[in-house]
Amino acid sequence: MTTDFTLAEQPDPVSRVWWHLPATPLGARRARLHAVQQVCAWGWKPDSHMVERVTLIVAELASNAITHGRRRGFGFQLRLSLDPFAGLPKLLRIEVTDPRGERLPRQQAGEASADAESGRGLLIVDALADRWGTEPYPPSGKTLWCELDLGG
Repeated sequence: MTTDFTLAEQPDPVSRVWWHLPATPLGARRARLHAVQQVCAWGWKPDSHMVERVTLIVAELASNAITHGRRRGFGFQLRLSLDPFAGLPKLLRIEVTDPRGERLPRQQAGEASADAESGRGLLIVDALADRWGTEPYPPSGKTLWCELDLGG
């Protein structure tokens, strides 16, 4: 697999960033914008396939956080990490955490009915990510995460 990733300089051993955002449509929009800016700062071109993948995944996960994970007085958190192996980036991880740990995704990817008006967001994540899942985020939240292999 080839990638459109090039770096002028080697990244830090582990590059991680995170943002606390309001659980509103504006928060979801800001999550997408932050993700695009960060991925471009790591060396991808704005019109690259990787930036497209990240944008769509963050849009779906942020939308889920504000739709299904919203709790009054709480926002959500977006985290991105670029983890290298032997000095070269090998993995991009996206995590979105919300305060509603009791509200796990009802459907696994591939289970949305054909006539359903919603429930296809995780199908998009499943199609674009190499791996994804959920983890508890104590004391009461959950994290939806996905990983993108960078090849090479």
